[in-house]
Formats: sequence, structure tokens, C-alpha cells
Amino acid sequence: MSRRGTAEKRTAKSDPIFRNRLVNMVVNRIMKDGKKSLAYQILYRAVKKIQQKTETNPLLVLRQAIRRVTPNIGVKTRRDKKGSTRKVPIEIGSKQGRALAIRWLLEASQKRPGRNMAFKLSSELVDAAKGSGGAIRKKEATHRMAEANRALAHFR
Repeated sequence: MSRRGTAEKRTAKSDPIFRNRLVNMVVNRIMKDGKKSLAYQILYRAVKKIQQKTETNPLLVLRQAIRRVTPNIGVKTRRDKKGSTRKVPIEIGSKQGRALAIRWLLEASQKRPGRNMAFKLSSELVDAAKGSGGAIRKKEATHRMAEANRALAHFR
């Protein structure tokens, strides 16, 4: 428990080219070892590839992909009185859901076979916007697990 006051919420900055907070959130998740300029390069190349593939606004594709992958229910591990662990379904808020969606999209794109990260990320985003791909499968698996354990919802 902090003895000081509560920390004030900071708003996420927007990126320099698209002036979009969502793009900056994705860049911050791509970034490894503080190499932000490399993360921007990867995302902007992926956006350019999306523009070439779909011939639509790439930001709309990004938004739609994240919206499609965002889960609204998930599972959390809880321990009951007897010591056994159970996966209890919980509702996920919009911020947490968006963070999960970005993480799942990047994990799925890293697992894809391909030349470079920009190519893999663009392919995953286009697939997720269409309703297929590894990130969508991850969301469906999470929803299935939550549905299967619905009887344990009272452990919340």
C-alpha cells in the first residue's frame, strides 16, 4: 500500500506519422531492448505492405484486427479451500482486452514462417482483420476454456 497519493494516469503518446495512440501501443509492444526506432521501422514497413495487399487504409485494417482479436472473457487461475487450482472465467475490461489483443497478434506473427517481422506482422494483421490467423485461434481457445469452466464462475 502506497503512503503517497495515488499515481496519476498518464495518457499514451501518439506516434509521429499517423498521430495515433494505438500505433504507439503496438510499437511499444514490438520494441525490444529499448530499440524504438527499429520497432517503428518494422511497423511502418508492415503498414506499407498492408496498403499494397489490401489497397485500403492500413490503420482501419489495424483497428479491425485488434477489435476482432480483443477478448471479452478470459480465465484466471484460482486456488480453492482444498488446495486444487481451477480456471475461473472472468470478464476482461476494454484496456486489458486491447493489451491482450496486441500481445496475441505479435506472438502469432512471430511464430509465422516468413522473411522478416514486417512481412509476418502485415500478414497476421490482414488475416486477423478477415477473421482468421493465429491470434484469432488464441482468442477462440480462451473463449472455449471460459465457456467450459462457466460452472466455476462463483469462485470469482
